[in-house]
Amino acid sequence: MRPKPPGEGAAGRTLVVNDELAIPASELEERFIRASGPGGQNVNKVATAVELRFDVRHSPSLPEALKARLARLAGSRLSKAGVLIITAERHRTQAQNRKDARARLAALLLRAAAVPRPRKATAPSAAARRRRGEAKRRRAALKRLRASPRGE
Repeated sequence: MRPKPPGEGAAGRTLVVNDELAIPASELEERFIRASGPGGQNVNKVATAVELRFDVRHSPSLPEALKARLARLAGSRLSKAGVLIITAERHRTQAQNRKDARARLAALLLRAAAVPRPRKATAPSAAARRRRGEAKRRRAALKRLRASPRGE
């Protein structure tokens, strides 16, 4: 199974992340705001930046384990209410910024969908423990040589 490139699916505005995961348009909320940066007078008149909101906590589309991984990955982009906010203002048009915001959300969901392999506990070998002890003894001897002489 090869993941599809993040973006819009055939259902129009449904966000297709991979074969198993798609976010319906009803769960996404887009607001258009004024962008900062280049654009001349246009930037002062037209709201081209996109603020994409996705309620992670109450989404029926995501399993609980994925919600937890997504919350950890989202960091400061996740509000206290559990709403993921992605702001896109790289481009000069609403359409490009909307596409950028959706692609960034899909990429984040794709990263969260990857289940991490559990860590297997290991112990250092006897040779490694011996080398570590020898290195500590050499370092201690070097530091003893630097110390000022006692008593005299």
